[in-house]
Amino acid sequence: MTVQRLTLVIAAHNEALALPRLHPRLRAVLDGLHGIDGRVLYVDDGSSDATWAVMQALADADPSVGVLRLSRNFGKEAALTAGLDFVDSGAVMILDADGQDPPELIPEFVALWQQGYDNVYGTRLARDGESWLKRSTAAAFYRVIGRLSKTPIPADTGDFRLLSPRALQALGQLRERHRFMKGLFGWVGFRRKALPYRRHARLVGQSKFGLWKLWNFALEGITGFSTAPLRVTTYLGLLTASVAFVFAVWVVAKAALYGDRVAGWPTMMAAILFLGGVQLIALGLIGEYLGRLYDESKQRPLYLVDTWQAPFVADSSVHPIGGEQRDDHGTTAVGRQVP
Repeated sequence: MTVQRLTLVIAAHNEALALPRLHPRLRAVLDGLHGIDGRVLYVDDGSSDATWAVMQALADADPSVGVLRLSRNFGKEAALTAGLDFVDSGAVMILDADGQDPPELIPEFVALWQQGYDNVYGTRLARDGESWLKRSTAAAFYRVIGRLSKTPIPADTGDFRLLSPRALQALGQLRERHRFMKGLFGWVGFRRKALPYRRHARLVGQSKFGLWKLWNFALEGITGFSTAPLRVTTYLGLLTASVAFVFAVWVVAKAALYGDRVAGWPTMMAAILFLGGVQLIALGLIGEYLGRLYDESKQRPLYLVDTWQAPFVADSSVHPIGGEQRDDHGTTAVGRQVP
């Protein structure tokens, strides 16, 4: 019987209390999978608490666990990318470190993968432990970006998913600096399948994503996978110019037919402030896209690695494409990048 490899990739930032509760559940699920070589890869995204020490302890106690520590906090998207880069073979399963994605559903993901699906993603039917405001804004965001983007981005779907080896390999070729992983997962295509589930509340602590971070995350997604905001700005400019032209014709006609008194100060100020606001919004949108081009032009690596400890059951030839040579308990200087 052919044994297939499955690596669980979990990026964490300040989750020292959640990981000891999550890992036994992962271990129990992996032990119950027949014909699957199950492994776990934890990524420490520059945590300031004891997360790295907890990860090392888990790796020392479980030979199927690998741990990766980034040089600083690069953000969840970059940390997730680093974890995926360090998976050398087989499929990957992505979960959040806070336990909101139930590991007990992994066998269902694996079953769909074995049926031939390349991207099996969990679609949230409910979001326990989250406020009404967060749930409603998240729902609105997914529906807005679904309409604006040509890339298929499923609604109410996060990072909880299984990627086949060929989907993982394709994803590894996408190296943009501003990473909206939910869009990148959809961009690679292949056979996709949704798996509805109920998202649980966090095991401990509170979410690291406040409304301001979620707002910036939404901007990343929309500007990364759609030029619709620029087009809307163009249409708004045309509409404003058309209204201004009609108003100018009316002013000239009124002055020619009835004469004109010195008046209209409130109207003039309202028009100036309106046009000024439209121009500033347009400049801000253009600046957002130009800023992305600027970041891409610098060609900096996506992340830097402090320490990499491979699973003891793994061979010692685990190297991301384009990465530097290192041994299983060594360090590497740069993340993967493609010319």
